Amino acid sequence: MWIRRISAVAALCFTTTAVADINLYSSRKEALIQPLLNQFTEKTGIEVHLLTGKDDALLSRLKMEGGASPADLLITADVARLHRAKEMGLTQSVQSAALNEAIPTNLRDSDNHWFGMTSRARPIIYAKDRVNPEKLSTYEALTDEQWKGRICIRSSSNVYNQSLIASAIAANGVEATEAWVEGLVANFARPPAGGDTDQLKAAAAGVCDIAIANTYYLARLVRSDKASDNAVADQLAVFWPNQNDRGTHFNISGAALTASSKNRDEAVALLEYMVSQEAQEWYAEVNNEYPVVAGVESSDVLKAFGTAKSDNVALSKLGELNQEALRLMDRAGWK
Repeated sequence: MWIRRISAVAALCFTTTAVADINLYSSRKEALIQPLLNQFTEKTGIEVHLLTGKDDALLSRLKMEGGASPADLLITADVARLHRAKEMGLTQSVQSAALNEAIPTNLRDSDNHWFGMTSRARPIIYAKDRVNPEKLSTYEALTDEQWKGRICIRSSSNVYNQSLIASAIAANGVEATEAWVEGLVANFARPPAGGDTDQLKAAAAGVCDIAIANTYYLARLVRSDKASDNAVADQLAVFWPNQNDRGTHFNISGAALTASSKNRDEAVALLEYMVSQEAQEWYAEVNNEYPVVAGVESSDVLKAFGTAKSDNVALSKLGELNQEALRLMDRAGWK
């Protein structure tokens, strides 16, 4: 089903008729999204009822609820999960001029089932006192002998890593990517354990010299009110790989209109509001991620990490390649 709107949020702002409430399922914690929802309510009069949970648990809940689900919108992290939601029949298409104009083509679904709301980078993060950044170049070069026993990264079950490998498959093909992953695994400092923050702390502690992690985890340590977190961040720096070819891997957090939505007009209005300049500035700042809308500046913390050319692969391709990436990682011995 296609929902046609020129600008639902503009229309709802000026209507005098009653509007329905929205039910939102979000993997974002309440503190990281509720103030934005409150701003939307102030502008439109539309109340948003928020239910938060883990990404995969929300997909399971939507599947279990089926057409009776009260959810109108789903917000989740990583394109692979958004693609999975589409493949499971949990989302529907939206045609919105405002969304199509604001969000680059490669950051939204080709059938408009999902839309990127913020962008997140997964570069190389290194220990400043033990790594010369001039020795770094690409993801692929991390198989060099010089990095033997020096790399920390989380497990192959992590969807962020699956999307990273899917991006390599899209760029280099299965055979070349499998050879690269085998070499990468051979250079791990330890068996994968913990989340991205654990990889950063391990690099700062000398367990490894390089971590592959999303930048917002480092930004959280920079902005933390804990001196111990700040101390970890002070020891690390960001290197943007593949700047002379395909670019650094970027992914998204995104949103989709659920197949079960009973309040489509209001839900589309919220999607459109979330790509407005004021919403993008707030959302990106609070979540330590990059805006998806051109002209909206990143936070000062992210600016300090430097700028990068991003891989412009259509993110829908990463969702399509997710299972291939996972099988490849298993064959390569990535635990």
